[in-house]
Amino acid sequence: MAEKAKPQQQQRFAFSLPVAVVISSIIYIYISTIFVFIDRWFGLFSSPGIVNAVVFTAIASMCISSYRTAISTDPGRVPSTYAPDIEDNQTPIHEIKRKGGDLRYCQKCSHYKPPRAHHCRVCKRCVLRMDHHCIWINNCVGHANYKIFFIFVTYAVIACIYSMVLLVGSLTYDGLSDEEKNGGSFRTVYVVSGILLVPLSIALCVLIGWHIYLILHNNTTIELCWQYYEGVRALWLQEKGGSIYKHPYDLGPYENLTSVRIEDYTAASFFLVVFPAF
Repeated sequence: MAEKAKPQQQQRFAFSLPVAVVISSIIYIYISTIFVFIDRWFGLFSSPGIVNAVVFTAIASMCISSYRTAISTDPGRVPSTYAPDIEDNQTPIHEIKRKGGDLRYCQKCSHYKPPRAHHCRVCKRCVLRMDHHCIWINNCVGHANYKIFFIFVTYAVIACIYSMVLLVGSLTYDGLSDEEKNGGSFRTVYVVSGILLVPLSIALCVLIGWHIYLILHNNTTIELCWQYYEGVRALWLQEKGGSIYKHPYDLGPYENLTSVRIEDYTAASFFLVVFPAF
């Protein structure tokens, strides 16, 4: 039981250039949304302005909080005492090497790898249920921080779309009528915000769609890439033999979403509306 709690431990906040870019983007989008889009559309101190400012501030706070938690949460460390029980017939699937058929052993970490664990070359260690290494959080996305990573992306999508709506609404309502009075400063804000928000919104929507697919199939990016890379022949052979290939961890959409026992997922945690620092 003590070993199970280890993946939830916090690690030192890891700062890097991509992290600085993300934080700068969040700050810029927040300032431009509150003090330009909302102010020019509703008036910042009007009733609609205050309501929109409070709502957007809450979303931005949730986004920053979940982002910090995703960075500082250990993605899942393989216990040093882990060893596969090859004599236990009741044990679920034992993953084996793709070549040779031996149990998976990490030569770099000098211990066996549990099912779905992979060695990260950047973090220089094995990560439980590793999905991928994300440069934007300077951390791996794995068993212990996958949920908070997904929540961060969800809040980021909501914030970007909300800001886009306010940007378009502000332009439509105001039409940059006082452009001469402001020396083109607002035009610059609108142009930079549009250049930032449009591709960011598209990329984040694709990302969240991808991870919704993975969650509903109880899959990971690494596993799905491997299936496409090496699993085509196995799929063809199984279909030729009259059987249908199915991902061994796929329990069905509902069970994959709500199965706490496998990945500690609950439907409520994905759509948290309170501060997600847990």
